[in-house]
Amino acid sequence: MLEDCKNALERWGGVHTLIDRWLDQRRQLLVSFIELKEACDAELEAVSKAPIDTFSEKLMDYISAGHFEIYPQLSEEARAFGDEGGLVIAEKLLERLDMSTEMVLEFDTDFGSTQSCEQNIARLPAWIDRLARGLTERFALEDQLIARLHAAHSPQQTKAPA
Repeated sequence: MLEDCKNALERWGGVHTLIDRWLDQRRQLLVSFIELKEACDAELEAVSKAPIDTFSEKLMDYISAGHFEIYPQLSEEARAFGDEGGLVIAEKLLERLDMSTEMVLEFDTDFGSTQSCEQNIARLPAWIDRLARGLTERFALEDQLIARLHAAHSPQQTKAPA
């Protein structure tokens, strides 16, 4: 997943400050995820709430930035370019992203409080696996959204061939 994140930064980095910042948040999220997974793999009983909270906070910040900053901006850009086809595709991608968001909210519920974290700690390895699959799909969908609604309208893409 971290390698995919680096590839996305190479593809989209520098295109737009907001997207750059968001992709950096993605990278930080993945670093936190890997640290939590490694701690979980090493000794589940020794995993404290602190790394879970760190990961969960980065996850919620990343998801929120997508829903409240990035996705609306990308849709607005498509509208500005009259890209109706892009908006139709975006709507389908956003529906799939909403499913991933539900998973994130469930994780936050299971591990948000000290009591719920203690009750659910045995389920953390299964959650890590589930999140790995879900985040991999989410990042792929988001990359498609960026490609369709932003990169398609970049100056290099909109110039007519000479």
